[in-house]
Amino acid sequence: MVTQESGVSATNFADLFGTIADSVGRAIQGKSEVIELALLCLVSEGHLLLEDVPGVGKTTLAKALAASIDCTFGRIQFTPDLLPSDVVGVTVWNRSTGDFVFRPGAVFASIVLGDELNRASPKTQSALLEAMAENQVTVDKVTYPLGPPFMVIATQNPIEHEGTYPLPESQLDRFLLRTSIGYPSRAAELEVLETHGDVEPLAKLTPVATVGDVQGLIAAARTVHVSPSIKAYLVDVAEATRHHPLLALGMSPRATLSVLRVARARAASVGRGYVVPDDIKALAEPSLVHRLMVTPEAQLQGITAVDALREAMATVTVPTAG
Repeated sequence: MVTQESGVSATNFADLFGTIADSVGRAIQGKSEVIELALLCLVSEGHLLLEDVPGVGKTTLAKALAASIDCTFGRIQFTPDLLPSDVVGVTVWNRSTGDFVFRPGAVFASIVLGDELNRASPKTQSALLEAMAENQVTVDKVTYPLGPPFMVIATQNPIEHEGTYPLPESQLDRFLLRTSIGYPSRAAELEVLETHGDVEPLAKLTPVATVGDVQGLIAAARTVHVSPSIKAYLVDVAEATRHHPLLALGMSPRATLSVLRVARARAASVGRGYVVPDDIKALAEPSLVHRLMVTPEAQLQGITAVDALREAMATVTVPTAG
């Protein structure tokens, strides 16, 4: 349970989680669900993909999360001429010492903002694969560890925009969650004008948690109980996607594990020491849609991966007891 191995009680977990969320919320008004997903991703040791049109606050969200935690922050502005060495680092010759010295890239930070990821070439995009999958990078046959904590928050514009490259399936699969911020409500936008019209919101943010606090949350989330019936439910959902006639690509075992990890974090964030079916259902779309691929026939009919996932989950019996 949360209170045993981790040293963080369920109540303390929920309180600290809420404190960080409130801090981020001072920079991003009216987007509590998106902020919650970002924090769940961090606590689950995953990576977040924000896909939306320019100007809705994708970069601000990433910066606000980093500013709320006393940790290192790196930013990579992805452009068509960006090189893989700009991301992971490069080994250079030091004339004064007569040795080769490794100069780390921007990926060497606790929270890394990959801004407009799909504007870079596929070769440069792939430079993040090892870092995101294994929390390490290898340069000139030498492996360098990253974190913990280590989280990539990547932003991308819709692929219909000019100058963008679609992310390959292998890259998408490295993201634990994908979501969109969307336009603010009328009330939220009025609040933005009132509070941020002449003041930079990030300038007022100060850390409300340390790296040690985040590591404690990560350790606590791992201990949240998952009953056999919940595990069976998750496997049944995976099987339903793999055999659904509208899906050419269903859930992989990695996807199943990803949902389990973030469901544990969600349970802990509300002070619960166990996962319930609602945790799975609430996180299914942000954790799975970007990993699924509909058939060409379904695409012609205008059916999306969201539609297919909802149909697949509707066929699975939900356990009544954890």
